[in-house]
Amino acid sequence: MSKVITVSRELGSGGREVGLRLAKKLGIPFYDKELIAMAAEDSNISEDLFHANDEVIAGQKRINYDDYATVDPFSPVYEVPVSDQLFVIQSKIIQRLAANGPCVIIGRCSDVIVEDAFRIFICSSFKKRVERIQGLEKEPEDLKKLESRIRAVDAKRRDYYQYYSGNEWGKPKNYDLCLNSGTLGIERCVEIIVNSVTLE
Repeated sequence: MSKVITVSRELGSGGREVGLRLAKKLGIPFYDKELIAMAAEDSNISEDLFHANDEVIAGQKRINYDDYATVDPFSPVYEVPVSDQLFVIQSKIIQRLAANGPCVIIGRCSDVIVEDAFRIFICSSFKKRVERIQGLEKEPEDLKKLESRIRAVDAKRRDYYQYYSGNEWGKPKNYDLCLNSGTLGIERCVEIIVNSVTLE
């Protein structure tokens, strides 16, 4: 297998777990939040700023360089919105990782950044996603608040993806494989992906 596998996912669909199990089964590196630490180290920008703007369009906010980095205030980069700067930094990290060989990368428009990736989208019914998150949380969250949070995160991911890729998030034609984890289960999703990728 020579491909980078990218996993886009709805919140609560188990996309991260699918990616993690897939990487373990194939014996290849897995990258999700690790990208933030790498990007922060490369750019001398705080991890907190990356976390705050992870897969989010930050509008016209500017980085407060007194808090986060040492940068020439007269540099053109100073006027670039936070989300754009962070996207460029993360994109370079993703391209570098992809150049090193097969790996699994979660979200962050990696399916567009890595041109020859095997692109996966993991979805599930809203009810199943709510149930999954409830089962994972140590302290139960108010149902209405949880449902609102799921919709809000999905909306942010959709906006982020469309803004930076020009493609429609979750639309089957933009992926090589779309799987419903609520119907198939996590392990079956992993099996299907392994069989699909190794046949490439």
